[in-house]
Amino acid sequence: MSQVLVASNRGPVSFSLSDGGELTMRRGGGGLVSGLAAVTGAPRDPGPPRPPEPAVASSPSGSDPDVLWVCASLGEADRTAARLSPDGRIDQAGYDTGGAAVRMLDIPAATFHRAYNAVANSTLWFVHHLLYDTPRSPHFDARARRDWQSYEAYNAAFADALARDASHGAKAAIQDYHLSLAPRMLRDRRPDLKIVHFSHTPWAPPEYYRLLPDDIGRQILLGILGADHAGFLTERWASAFLDCCELVPGARVDRTARTVTCSGHTTHVGVHGLGVDEAALRKRASQPDVAERARALREQVGDRQLIVRIDRTELSKNIVRGLAAYREMLVNHPEWRGRVVHLAFAYPSRYDLPEYREYTAAVQRMAGQIADEFGTADWDPLILQVNDDYPRSLAAYGLADVLLVNPIRDGMNLVAKEGPVLSEEGCALVLSREAGAASELSEDALMVNPFDVSQTAETLHQALLMPRAERAARCARLAAAATALPPQRWFADQLAALG
Repeated sequence: MSQVLVASNRGPVSFSLSDGGELTMRRGGGGLVSGLAAVTGAPRDPGPPRPPEPAVASSPSGSDPDVLWVCASLGEADRTAARLSPDGRIDQAGYDTGGAAVRMLDIPAATFHRAYNAVANSTLWFVHHLLYDTPRSPHFDARARRDWQSYEAYNAAFADALARDASHGAKAAIQDYHLSLAPRMLRDRRPDLKIVHFSHTPWAPPEYYRLLPDDIGRQILLGILGADHAGFLTERWASAFLDCCELVPGARVDRTARTVTCSGHTTHVGVHGLGVDEAALRKRASQPDVAERARALREQVGDRQLIVRIDRTELSKNIVRGLAAYREMLVNHPEWRGRVVHLAFAYPSRYDLPEYREYTAAVQRMAGQIADEFGTADWDPLILQVNDDYPRSLAAYGLADVLLVNPIRDGMNLVAKEGPVLSEEGCALVLSREAGAASELSEDALMVNPFDVSQTAETLHQALLMPRAERAARCARLAAAATALPPQRWFADQLAALG
């Protein structure tokens, strides 16, 4: 097998500094990491955390690993770990990476901050998820140009590392919007490599994509077109990318062959849906810490029906409208008061960005309004949890009667797939038509327009009324669809597309 290199912003492990100043390692989080860990041998969350081992440097083996994961240092603790490891090779510094070879790049903090927060998360994420309040933003000025230079430098650091580490003819799988420029940069450095770029987000339609400065928008497209294969989660996102490629002067788009030819190089565009690893998910959910949290949740909720949502406090996840829909359901259908509880997990995300701090505050205000308006001495209508607790999330999946997934736009959304797989008695899925998962799950989910609060409220009501037998049958079909494209197949299909 050819050597395979994986490149992503977030890696399979991350570090923190203990009170005593010692480095401690934990398994990385996020859907992308979970999907890639299933195919690279990197560690996934195996249960309660184990005591970390101190870093003990070891000498490089001198041979190219079959799979090498290149990632960025996300904070000062990561940067310290990278500096203490032989050339950033975390796996050669005494840490348990599950057998995966991991190179963590020590990118300067200021460069990382501007590339990650100002460009990737505050610009590209907003464009692809259609999040801008356009009368006020975006605002591309001299500062934005400085930030873009950092994004270029960040991508170049990855391209340099991949070019150095790759054996002749190796395959490089570059992940997501953080690394849009890296495919072209890597091709310029190593034309012998086979390169795939995969976008885990939606792709903006051309009329919205054109919010970007012309030269920056063109650079991003040309960057991805440096790959031999560009992958997307759904046909909708792939089609939008092809639409945008028609904006590039000299690019030739072949809709039938689904290729883009530019400057003598042809990029194939493919669709690779991502499902869940059923065996790994069920194994993790069977651990004692999950059972303990399930008992606590059931004691808290009693015999009431349970509506569950599990999200980061991310603008695109639409938590505030979801809470508003639950409130409207209680107003319009008072028979549910005292008979249902909404369990909302809203884990903090990107708290260093002001838009996200305000959104988190808006979620908490809406939650407080519901509690004040409807709460009684013996009934809490809403339980809002903001502390990240993966075992508790798995426990909630098992207990849910209704799972609410209502993003305003989402590349896929694995919550919509994990919930039905772990449901004990069958849950009804209320799903946004703007989630990528809708293309696979719409037949058995209850579909909603994420902007229509009243429709969502009525759909929650109908989900609670759904007969148990129908709920279980729909849930079984949803689980089958959710596991049809496991991460191993998702990744193998991308590599196979390279020939």
